[in-house]
Amino acid sequence: QAQLVESGGGLVQAGGSLRLSCAASGRTFSSYSMGWFRQAPGKEREFVASITWGGRSTYYSDSVKGRFTISRDNAKNTLYLQMNSLKPEDTAAYYCAAPGSSYTSAQAIAVIPMAYWGQGTQVTVSS
Repeated sequence: QAQLVESGGGLVQAGGSLRLSCAASGRTFSSYSMGWFRQAPGKEREFVASITWGGRSTYYSDSVKGRFTISRDNAKNTLYLQMNSLKPEDTAAYYCAAPGSSYTSAQAIAVIPMAYWGQGTQVTVSS
């Protein structure tokens, strides 16, 4: 059974950096585009960033563009999110996810339903 496990969250001061990881097991996701989403308390889950199966194309929400970088290592079956210049409004639980269909565009990850979700990792940015 496929499983996604996030790690790397924590408490950081505004302006700091964190790197999130999402380790996949139970199946390979090398033919699947994947994404990062986040949910702040009292708010709906929102799209953050996505990357195509081979890593050639990425897509970001306007709120993180220029500060966050998504990447993947298919040999390790792992997805990453490098977060720089963090702001208090980035505080949220961060989730990695993958769709049920392979070879989707990075932009599609932002709008289509995800079939696989991790349990989330908390990121807290203090001011």
